[in-house]
Amino acid sequence: MKVSTTEELIERFESGDRATCARLISMVENESLGVQALVGAVYPKIGRAVRIGITGPPGAGKSTITEKLTFNLRDQGLTVGIVAVDPSSPFTGGAILGDRVRMSRLFTDPGVFIRSMATRGSLGGLACKTREVCDILDAFGKDVIIIETVGVGQAELDVARAAHTTLVVLVPESGDGIQAMKAGLMEIGDIFVVNKSDREGADRLVVEIEMMLDMRTKNEGWNPKTVKTIAQTGEGIETLAEYIQAHHEYLESNRLLAGFREKTVRSEIQDLVIQSFSQVFLSDNAVQECLEHCVSEVLDGRMNPGEACSQILACIGFGTSSKSH
Repeated sequence: MKVSTTEELIERFESGDRATCARLISMVENESLGVQALVGAVYPKIGRAVRIGITGPPGAGKSTITEKLTFNLRDQGLTVGIVAVDPSSPFTGGAILGDRVRMSRLFTDPGVFIRSMATRGSLGGLACKTREVCDILDAFGKDVIIIETVGVGQAELDVARAAHTTLVVLVPESGDGIQAMKAGLMEIGDIFVVNKSDREGADRLVVEIEMMLDMRTKNEGWNPKTVKTIAQTGEGIETLAEYIQAHHEYLESNRLLAGFREKTVRSEIQDLVIQSFSQVFLSDNAVQECLEHCVSEVLDGRMNPGEACSQILACIGFGTSSKSH
């Protein structure tokens, strides 16, 4: 079997070859040898796509919203990349491909690229490599990238750092709407979607959301919108698409996209540094020996955890800190 060179992979990627795009994404997820050179080669093409994050509790209909919104975008002539972050299998560590199955009607559309990713234990509702995968789809030429989070509820706030526009999807029977939103979802939402709005309690939930929004600190002038949908029938999806377009136009007219890009790049670099630091910590034998020594010292009462942290940092090469931890 012929091994493709970096130049050949880049050439096929830039020509629009979907298999090569999928291969590059897999290399990013698996941190394959040479992947940074490939990502570096396509990185100058990044920064054009509109990125939409969809979050909310399980069962709210995020996948159906994603599917119907994608149909709407395709009707406008836009190409779409979908990154569906699924829970990891406890046995294989791979993604449980629920979202890909539910979006089966989009598979045959050459203008749509769907990728399911496993969380692999990451927090915040996004897989560790989600933003890098979005970058690849951006460089691949997709006009819009939709990021659907894993749906674990209130811990999915990382999506706001990865998307220009964040949708928070809720349903009437989610429980006490106000309680469901206190932990942070109210702070990240640009558009609030009350899905399954034909069910009892939908109007009450809309009122609760709008009351909370009135008390929320204004986010650089944008007033978050609330829209009722019935995703199964497509009701409300056109209005939702109009709100997304309005939010993007707001960001553009107020020159906020450049600032968002700067924050995203800074956050991505920080995450990569932390990830690299963790890899050093876990793989370096001397550091692990230092860790075991510190554990024994703490258990025997000769050291406290803060002192142990300082000693491990010194072992890694960061020196000691006089601050308590």
